[in-house]
Amino acid sequence: MTGTGASREAKRPAFLQIALGGLVTGVITPLLQPWIDQLSGSPGDYRIALLAVPFAILVLILVRRIAANPWWAAAIAGVITVIAFLCAVNAAIWVDGQMPEADKAMRNVLEGLGGGFTGSAVMAAGICLLPAGPRDVPAWLPTLVIGTVAGALLAVDSLYNLDLVSVLYPVWQAGVAIGLAIALQRTGAA
Repeated sequence: MTGTGASREAKRPAFLQIALGGLVTGVITPLLQPWIDQLSGSPGDYRIALLAVPFAILVLILVRRIAANPWWAAAIAGVITVIAFLCAVNAAIWVDGQMPEADKAMRNVLEGLGGGFTGSAVMAAGICLLPAGPRDVPAWLPTLVIGTVAGALLAVDSLYNLDLVSVLYPVWQAGVAIGLAIALQRTGAA
């Protein structure tokens, strides 16, 4: 391969590894919930933010490796991920509050749509401002679509009270991680 082709080949993300990373963080996150709930004296948003740390670490690694951002930008991407997680949770709570009379399953689906879209959008908006972040909307569409649709699918876990053994949460995190990798790869290819 030529020099340019070889450098692009070397930067191509390993989607299977990224998906596995998302699955692992998606399994760890719900398992942290009982431990984090035991923290006394800390406000609710602080505890919720701690739940986002495993996925934020994965995002930090992806932003650093795929888009060749400096270490400080990758660290900011991790913080943005925690903020996006908090926004997603608060959006889901807000949506739930708007429909007190609705069926539980319908509320869960709409909460997931609202939270998934909000979290994905905040993450995309924040990461696109980084030095090597993709700034074109089409690059972020996979992340937004996966985050929104998978957020709605999380209603299945809620419906069956699968909080600690969530089946679809790891799938959601793996999907969003792959969507992020696709967006970051577009930056490297440009």
